[in-house]
Amino acid sequence: MDLVVISKEELEDLVQTSVNKAVTEYFENKEAKEKFKEIMSVKETSKLLGVLELTVRNHIIQGLYKAERVGRRIYIRRKNLDLAMQEVKSLKYKR
Repeated sequence: MDLVVISKEELEDLVQTSVNKAVTEYFENKEAKEKFKEIMSVKETSKLLGVLELTVRNHIIQGLYKAERVGRRIYIRRKNLDLAMQEVKSLKYKR
């Protein structure tokens, strides 16, 4: 193992660069995962659709969205939500 001697400024620059790179990668991966989540909570679904959580819950009760209950929590699969949104659009244009 070799001993490397660097100045304080070089060490600060190296640490800053490494931290910036790690933080950037973390947030890019986090955004990518959240964007294509397969299973979403009621809160995440409401945020995605831009409606209140109560609206999502009402749509689940009405049967517009197919949801699954795990304990006391309610989850909606992304593919089921996409299918429901396509059905709503097609019903709108059939009238």
